[in-house]
Amino acid sequence: MSLPTQMTDRWQDRDEPGPGEGTVYWHMLMRDYPEVTGLARQAQQQLAPFATGLHMTPLNWLHMTTLVAGPASSFSDEQLQQMTQAAAEQLANIAPVTVTVGRILYHPEAIMLGVTPANALLPVHQAAAAATQSVTGQHDSQAPEPWIPHITICYSTADQPARPLIDALGLELPSREVQISALQLVIQHGPERLWDWDVISTITLHPPDEAHLRPWATSVDNVRREN
Repeated sequence: MSLPTQMTDRWQDRDEPGPGEGTVYWHMLMRDYPEVTGLARQAQQQLAPFATGLHMTPLNWLHMTTLVAGPASSFSDEQLQQMTQAAAEQLANIAPVTVTVGRILYHPEAIMLGVTPANALLPVHQAAAAATQSVTGQHDSQAPEPWIPHITICYSTADQPARPLIDALGLELPSREVQISALQLVIQHGPERLWDWDVISTITLHPPDEAHLRPWATSVDNVRREN
């Protein structure tokens, strides 16, 4: 990914859900991975002098967007349960995935932590897509191809030169290995910057030889709402 010369306001012309509306996402939430939240905290501290032109991702909601499922109004509670069950079935034999974070990625609208190897989490992405398609008959056709996992540290909220931000943060932070072990189904209520999220369900990855210990893996009774 080449370095931008100019940052832009992410939300200047962005079409977002209004009050009472929402979007259903598959995310891999990072709040339970101190290796990732520590790097994000360090990056946000280094970027603090530019805070007036940046919107920092709350550490509690750091995430890898895995798939946009669609408008929340399109899904009943039963369909959300069905999607959870379908994804759990798809992931029943997928073990936790070890990746490395530390590389800094720059986009005109955002600054992100890269995740390598890029294809390591592809089975999780594919499971989310298959589960969504099994319920809706479709999934987000506007998703970038290929899927590039990343963790957004902050979003740009102004038209501003990129070079001072790049100079302040650089291209690398100390690399950290992290074992990704869960996929979440999330509803984002209203505009993105409000961070008004509900975690509808969490699917935990386990080594395949532990599958017999997990009767919940395909049970909708364990779908739960979290704050």
